[in-house]
Amino acid sequence: MNLIVSTISQGFIWSIMAIGLFITFRILDFPDMTVEGSFPLGAVTAVSLIQQGHSTLLALFMAFVFGCLAGFATAFLYAKLNVPILLAGILTMTAMYSINLRILGKANMSLTKSNNIFNEFGLDKLPTNFNGIILGVIVITIIIFLLIIFLNTEKGQAVIATGDNETMAASLGINTTVMKFIGLMVSNGIVALTGGLIAQQNGFADVNMGIGVIVIGLSAIIIGEVIYPDVPLSIRLITIVIGSIVYRLILMIVLQLGFNTNDLKLISAIILALCLALPTIREQFLKTMRNGVKTK
Repeated sequence: MNLIVSTISQGFIWSIMAIGLFITFRILDFPDMTVEGSFPLGAVTAVSLIQQGHSTLLALFMAFVFGCLAGFATAFLYAKLNVPILLAGILTMTAMYSINLRILGKANMSLTKSNNIFNEFGLDKLPTNFNGIILGVIVITIIIFLLIIFLNTEKGQAVIATGDNETMAASLGINTTVMKFIGLMVSNGIVALTGGLIAQQNGFADVNMGIGVIVIGLSAIIIGEVIYPDVPLSIRLITIVIGSIVYRLILMIVLQLGFNTNDLKLISAIILALCLALPTIREQFLKTMRNGVKTK
């Protein structure tokens, strides 16, 4: 039972990162690799500040701000210097590695002090692993609420229009460059915030902890879309949370079957590939079934 609760807890926390990723990959239609750098950036920022005696909330806020700056760097490379989309993200991600080392002073750091956000708000008194669920629900509710409000404003609609059809958006007088800056900054800010939360939950930060986070985030988004296709944008944000929990449960089942934990990245990639291929497989299956009925 504890294993299932722990898995659900991780699903909630990691879904926050997936929501950030959703802004660039789905709303802005921008394949942003920056997240693999901004995620550990948030983690090292939070742990470093907490170890220096600052409050956990300030640490998370600064993680968000630093993540926004990482998104700004990618947007600047792409929109102002005409660096190709993928390369802009890769350049920022690569630069983040050195910056993260500078912030942390070494490759990894443990939280030796007991003050993390779970203890600060008394969540450590809850049954094991329920603190992650409660905190996850609170943070997710706030972020989804704020995002829905933002996306229904004039600026939010302009970001959506930029992602849907940049040429049309520009012809309507929308400054698409500014919209890309906003989308990338908010996205990476949320991803870095998640890094700060995960670091506090795990009790350490590592400069390499961003490897593979894109696969985790995309898996949550795709699984949510497969389970709940064709739903309004606001509901899609909730389906990401469900997708993240389902993804974690699938991983848990796979590991319980005896697979080596060293193969976790491989398993994650296979799960994502299967989820991406599922609509095509389903369409082919239905087509075959229809042809079979006509033949009879």
